[in-house]
Amino acid sequence: MEEFLLKNTARYSKLVNEFKPPPAKKTQNARVGELETTSASPDITVCARIRPMLDEELSQGFPEGVIPRKGANSNTVDLHEIRRPVRGPPGINSYSFTVDKIFRSTSSTSEIYSSLLEPLVPWAWAGGVSTLFAYGQTSSGKTFTVSGLERLVADTLTNNSLPGERKLFISIIELAGQSCYDLLNGRKKISVLEDSLGNTQLAGAAEHFVPLSPDQVEQGKATLLEWIDTASALRRTEPTKRNDSSSRSHSICRIRIENPALPEAEDGLLFLVDLAGSEAARDKEDHDAARMKEAREINSSLSVLKDCIRGRAMLDADNLAGKVGSKKAYVPFRQSALTKTLKHVFDPSSVRACKTVVVACVNPCAADVGASKNTLRYAEMLSVVLPISGGRKGKVDPGVPASWDNETLRAWIGKNSGTPPVSSALLAPFETGPQLIRLPVAEFIGRCMKTEGVSLEQAQAFQSKFWRLHFDSSHRDSSKSGGDAPSNTETPGGSGTTPALAAAMESMTEDEILAHRMERLESSEDIETDPAPANSVPFKERIRPGMVVRCNFHYGDGSKYWRGAPLIHAADGGSYNLFVVLCPAAAVGDRVRDVAGEKVKGSSEDELKGKDTDSGGEKYLCSIVSPGLLPGSYVISLWRQVVVGTEDMDAEVLMEHDVATRYYYLTV
Repeated sequence: MEEFLLKNTARYSKLVNEFKPPPAKKTQNARVGELETTSASPDITVCARIRPMLDEELSQGFPEGVIPRKGANSNTVDLHEIRRPVRGPPGINSYSFTVDKIFRSTSSTSEIYSSLLEPLVPWAWAGGVSTLFAYGQTSSGKTFTVSGLERLVADTLTNNSLPGERKLFISIIELAGQSCYDLLNGRKKISVLEDSLGNTQLAGAAEHFVPLSPDQVEQGKATLLEWIDTASALRRTEPTKRNDSSSRSHSICRIRIENPALPEAEDGLLFLVDLAGSEAARDKEDHDAARMKEAREINSSLSVLKDCIRGRAMLDADNLAGKVGSKKAYVPFRQSALTKTLKHVFDPSSVRACKTVVVACVNPCAADVGASKNTLRYAEMLSVVLPISGGRKGKVDPGVPASWDNETLRAWIGKNSGTPPVSSALLAPFETGPQLIRLPVAEFIGRCMKTEGVSLEQAQAFQSKFWRLHFDSSHRDSSKSGGDAPSNTETPGGSGTTPALAAAMESMTEDEILAHRMERLESSEDIETDPAPANSVPFKERIRPGMVVRCNFHYGDGSKYWRGAPLIHAADGGSYNLFVVLCPAAAVGDRVRDVAGEKVKGSSEDELKGKDTDSGGEKYLCSIVSPGLLPGSYVISLWRQVVVGTEDMDAEVLMEHDVATRYYYLTV
């Protein structure tokens, strides 16, 4: 066919120039962070990069066979394949393919990075999962593209342009068939396994720390690039008919980003995947049995990858359109080592938000239009377009965050985010309930703290409240869900009584009213029948049993404020103690003793407090609150009691009890 093409180059070029492209396919845009995409899934973007013609191809006289449409914003490419007729002059078969974005032969790697990958790096930095795939025919420029992007990623991660302090760890593995090797540990063989929680683990793979301090910018970047170059040198390559050093394995670079300020948040993950080059039948005609097996394994894993990406995109499209009860797309991520390693991207049960970019690298030479056609067809199949009437059609349930649209979500944020209220425009500018649920914890908290006056503790408590509402609504009837839902009826956990609820309570018996209040008693917040909010009265004037109070640690000598009460460290560097009020100290019996063994009633001021004070405030017997084993959790030790004066109480703190973990968590 190559000889036939060379003999008819003039006619081929004439037919291509006379080709009149059909109208581009009409698609609807969906927002992916800062990008506009035609993909139904807001988390998957598919693009194509057309490499320049090589000098070797030009010297042999081959013309271009893959031509992008004119127009800066065009996302359609035309492909022309010469047709050998039975009689008469040759003709061409023309095909048109549409993806989310086209990068022409004049586009640089920096353009691809700024358009596609640069928004994904902050996403991983904030605790999300970002993944880049580069695939295509051998010699189409995959490794060149990924190598350039890796260097730009290294620069962004180490130049102190991203907010906050992080710890960086890198590991790079190679997948050849069903075997897996650690490229940063002498190609040591490792295993891809699932733990008891269903998470994929690279058993035996080494992680290497990358310094990120402000005074080590150059050292951090050099270290990161050194590991990348080391892995590249050890990667398996073989000569093929199209490429003297074709990659014959999949390379996965994983960068794990740890946030020391939020130990309870999951680590961010950034995956850069350079896939092995696919080969057409004519490229394998000189292969021996081993090379044929290798080619089959590569093409098989790429086929499974395609099915997984498309299946996940179709699932997301169904979720966004509100389809329920219909047959769901199948995602076969366990059928190959590649997709099993990247299970977090494809698993429908995953709760982590994964943003994925697929780069289809295309060889424009007319001699390779067969392979290029398959690559572009592969890419186009990954884009599942939303219908014109796309959007969640299901009924909005005020107690189920997964059913909320943006308007309902914003209303809930304004009513339930504490004081000062979190700006809904900053937290959820366009997200719906399902999208906010999948937002990384660090990103959620960071957006909350953009509101003036919102502290880290308030942001953490609000995130925990929102997540528990979602968890509870997924495991019980929505009518019993906690939180002040955006409707005209009060739900359990609210602080006021609406007129509608007050009217309904008039017809209830005392036992029914008590049962209703017990349903609402999910936090330490005061239950009031007065419509006026509880915080309109200073908390020291409404101290009651069950109230949680915070006492800041004022001394600099390192001594504990109350003996037996552990210090809790705040994000601003300060320390404080938490206590649960039990009763006034004067109301206890003569035999009651505190945690230090001293009598509570009748003791002197120094014995009660363990410090000097001339304040005459009222004293309360309180239980100590200690940090729990889980991040952000607390334990109330009822038998560990101290006496606390109102003059030492700085603020009221709201807590909720989680039945599943048996711990208490801060709320708002």
